[in-house]
Amino acid sequence: MTELNQTDLRVLTTGNKRAWDGFVTAAAPLINAVVRRTLSAFRLGEEDVLDAAQDVFVRLCAKDFRLLRTYDPARAGLSTWLAVVARSCAVDHSRRRRQATLPLDEVPEAALGVEDKHVEKLKIPAGLLTDRQTLILKCLYDEERDVAEVALLLKIDAQTVRSTHHKALLRLRAHFGEEPP
Repeated sequence: MTELNQTDLRVLTTGNKRAWDGFVTAAAPLINAVVRRTLSAFRLGEEDVLDAAQDVFVRLCAKDFRLLRTYDPARAGLSTWLAVVARSCAVDHSRRRRQATLPLDEVPEAALGVEDKHVEKLKIPAGLLTDRQTLILKCLYDEERDVAEVALLLKIDAQTVRSTHHKALLRLRAHFGEEPP
């Protein structure tokens, strides 16, 4: 750490290769330790630690050392500031490495580890709903069509589909004793 605290940032930010090599040698143990500790929470391996540590150095020297130039010794020691930068880079790296996710609908049920126990369909007493209400509920819920599709299929206005759906739900709630919302 003493070598790190003796780093002359003015020389370093001029692009002096010797100064940069000395800085990397002095800062690498700290940066690697912080990155390793941060990435252990995300269960990422050693290869990711090395990649993320390299990202820290790339970020420090990118755009003519713009980030390194923002260091203010009045606010924190260089090692503290580098630890904060390293942690931030490690978190960013872990976010980029997260596994791609699929929408739940695209995941096979077998992969979910959940048995598909079909819920018993609601038995609607005969005559409770009109034929049109029954048909619209079947299209909306059983066939999972949207309002526009049902309207097109039945050659009626979309508002009629919504209205009929609403009236059917009111009848069902009244019959099964549920208060309307």
